[in-house]
Amino acid sequence: MLLHDGSESANEEVSAPELNEREKQEAEDRTSVKATIVHETIRYDGEEELNRPLAALAWSALAAGMSMGFSLVAMALFRAYLPDTQWRPLLVRLGYPLGFVIVITARQQLFTENTLTAIIPLLARRNWSTFWNVVRLWSVVLVANLAGAHLFAWVVATTPMFQPEVRSAMLALAKEAADVTFGVAILRGIFAGWLIAMVVWMLAAIDTGRLTIIIIVTYIVSLASLTHIIAGSIEVLFLVMVGAKSWFAVAWGYMLPTLIGNCIGGVSLTAAINHAQAVAGMPRRKGVLV
Repeated sequence: MLLHDGSESANEEVSAPELNEREKQEAEDRTSVKATIVHETIRYDGEEELNRPLAALAWSALAAGMSMGFSLVAMALFRAYLPDTQWRPLLVRLGYPLGFVIVITARQQLFTENTLTAIIPLLARRNWSTFWNVVRLWSVVLVANLAGAHLFAWVVATTPMFQPEVRSAMLALAKEAADVTFGVAILRGIFAGWLIAMVVWMLAAIDTGRLTIIIIVTYIVSLASLTHIIAGSIEVLFLVMVGAKSWFAVAWGYMLPTLIGNCIGGVSLTAAINHAQAVAGMPRRKGVLV
């Protein structure tokens, strides 16, 4: 019989090999990280982000908004130079993770990550002070991300930076991204927010293979045409910059429903549920409401 701390009772025979202390320590080191440890890692990160100065948040988020534009660039390059075959999308979408790799490894502020890291401290300590800190963080990061997205879209759309065939590929990708209804954009945004927030959760649980996690998950987001408020906004804003659509049309038809979906997926399906499974049955501590 196992005791509550995981050890065996003295009167219970266990069919298992005898291990010395060094081997027992090695076995313990090889076990999976507990959900509570992952939860606390993310909560500590969230607390740190909530206490960062506004200027630091804004500059980091602006950089992230621009960095995400390299997802569009990479996909357009693949599309422009690969033959038009049935399997081309499988390779074109491999360019999508590039922006996420840059943002996450460079520790830049991306809105869909903050839907998880910032909300965990609020779920743990439910008071007005933390709530307003979350609102402050989300507002600054979202505005700065979108400012960076606008700037990047304007540069690639209005300058001769890329060859005509690459710009044509960007236009085709942008039209594909914008070809979505309000309701579908919300639904796809929920799944995108869910998966991107899970990247944060998984990265907190591992020490190696971080790039693999980022690339695989974000590749699936792109291949499934899921909607992301920053990466996708750069694509549809390309249409605005070349005069193919109005800003209002892309803001209402893509950006607003995508934002709603990403928030639902990141907060409800990832942050809230993972918080609940980590703290279920735990007593309240002073200053922390679980």
